Amino acid sequence: MRLLVLCTLVAAAAAWPNFGMMADSPGGASDVQKQHDVNSALWKVYEDIRDSNLIQLSQSFDPLSGHYDDDGVAAKRLMKELNENRLLEQHHWFSLFNTRQREEALMLYDVLEHSTDWSTFAGNAAFFRVRMNEGEFVYALYAAVIHSELTQHVVLPPLYEVTPHLFTNSEVIQEAYKAKMTQTAAKIESHFTGSKSNPEQRVAYFGEDIGMNTHHVTWHLEFPFWWDDAHENHHIERKGESFFWVHHQLTVRFDAERLSNHMDPVGELHWDDVIHEGFAPHTMYKYGGYFPSRPDNVHFEDVDGVARVRDMLILESRIRDAIAHGYVTGRDGSIISISDSHGIDVLGDVIESSLYSPNPEYYGALHNTAHMMLGRQGDPHGKFDLPPGVLEHFETATRDPAFFRLHKYMDNIFREHKDSLTPYTKDELEFPGVAVESISLKNRLETYFEDFEYSLINAVDDTAEIADVPISTVVKRLAHKDFTAECVINNNNENEVMATVRIFAWPKYDNNHVEFSFNDGRWNAIEMDKFWTKLAPGPNTITRSSKDSSVTVPDVPSFLTLIEKTEEAVSSGSELHLEDYVSGLGLPNRFLLSKGTTEGMKFHLVVFVSDGAKDAAIDGLYENTSFNHYGAHNGKYPDKQPHGYPLDRRVDDERIITGVTNFKGVDVKVYHVETQ
Repeated sequence: MRLLVLCTLVAAAAAWPNFGMMADSPGGASDVQKQHDVNSALWKVYEDIRDSNLIQLSQSFDPLSGHYDDDGVAAKRLMKELNENRLLEQHHWFSLFNTRQREEALMLYDVLEHSTDWSTFAGNAAFFRVRMNEGEFVYALYAAVIHSELTQHVVLPPLYEVTPHLFTNSEVIQEAYKAKMTQTAAKIESHFTGSKSNPEQRVAYFGEDIGMNTHHVTWHLEFPFWWDDAHENHHIERKGESFFWVHHQLTVRFDAERLSNHMDPVGELHWDDVIHEGFAPHTMYKYGGYFPSRPDNVHFEDVDGVARVRDMLILESRIRDAIAHGYVTGRDGSIISISDSHGIDVLGDVIESSLYSPNPEYYGALHNTAHMMLGRQGDPHGKFDLPPGVLEHFETATRDPAFFRLHKYMDNIFREHKDSLTPYTKDELEFPGVAVESISLKNRLETYFEDFEYSLINAVDDTAEIADVPISTVVKRLAHKDFTAECVINNNNENEVMATVRIFAWPKYDNNHVEFSFNDGRWNAIEMDKFWTKLAPGPNTITRSSKDSSVTVPDVPSFLTLIEKTEEAVSSGSELHLEDYVSGLGLPNRFLLSKGTTEGMKFHLVVFVSDGAKDAAIDGLYENTSFNHYGAHNGKYPDKQPHGYPLDRRVDDERIITGVTNFKGVDVKVYHVETQ
């Protein structure tokens, strides 16, 4: 079936409705048509357009004649840049951390975002698809589809099949080209970077997992540091706090994987120390050569055009000074307190730094600059004119073990702030009348490695005159068997109550089999799930499947599957049912559990139940008991409590939290089963 689709894609497209023309839903087109148009714009994005209607639209559409809610200001600006030949050429690498390239991509994003009907949106996509740099186009289109009101039900194809070079080892890409040139169908085996002589190879399956890479880049698309409320229709609430939390969770999950492989937790990076682990990415740009390597034990050097090492130490000192004083200083000299639950949000904006930072001129952009500093250590002075390193792309950053050292360093700064806050009191933690009586698992917690196959059709150059042959790669990835948890929660109140159930787990022991203190354990806690539920008076048995965790998302269908489903819906006039994949936020479902060990790795699993009516930030939203953990409702986060609550603050006396009836913990084991 897939071979048939590949061979007949161009012919089939000609029979489909005109690109961007089928009116039905708000915005001037049906959801099926929108899905088709986005598929067509991204298919073989480095090649000539294959969809005949898209070709025609790219030649006939005039961006200055479209319908916009900004009077066409964005379109006029981009057209001026295009007509003056100021835009980056095609067949060139793109990096969001390159200021000028980011500006160009965001010019196109603004044009798409300000389009008020689908004809204008689709017309601009077609027009600029053939005139702008491919990387800039992909970034702008992904960001626009995520944020535009016109594309709320469009599912973006997996990035690892749109731009495979950023996710696939170069040796595999070379084999794919060989298969294409010989017109031989191929299924190529992928391996993780490095060798067994490199200890970091033991956890490469985590940082190099394409689902992990996709999670990281998708989060930064949903919560971009360049987001400007002045040009958007809403404010992203708690954006800085979410920046802290998502990277904190990546860091503690990475540490749990290291413990699963008998390694110590990752150490933090220091600007005045050596970078102990080198890295050879074994990946290449579609255009621009190989990603730079970095040898072991390199001392940080100043990076021309980015920053000096001394600058990074100064920025860190200013931020730590703000934490010690309990406030940051705004541009106008105002005092902004960070000595409360909102402080983490301000601090996240400062450290990233996003446009929400109250004083970027003084506090700088520690996170973003650090990514560039670390990414350029292979060629800090531009002597060899190397392209950006893997840390300068959100798609590839987690491949480098130094990414986790960098974020452990930042995580420790965040902890310094969090530990400065007053611990929660018993009164703040209690949910009167509610008690967690028991926690049990209905299945053994078991992980294994499975084969995952994805297409490399879009990785190779080709021509419309020669039919495609199936080319794919197979890579090992961590997964777990589905499991079910059961909680018995007693509601001793006379009436039904709404409750928020928060589930966490942390490794019981360090690598020397020394038990973590409760305070250290709670900081290393992995968020497993969070959901609302109604508690009737008396005992309530709550059953929750791992598949329903609000922390995770399922795999997005392959690009070819999206094309097949869309073609079927267009031909039959039926609806597309892709609701489960509209949000790409969250970790892959299969990553909910850490790898564990063959003999069983012990974790401490805790359940905390809080007052859902008080927690809900949006009236009535808790009636919908499933919400995405990382999601937001029109920019407003649905839970009033801080991320990680109630484990986000230090615990000086664990009896205070373990003594409330709405908190309970049990020890569980995660087993890893070796497969052939």
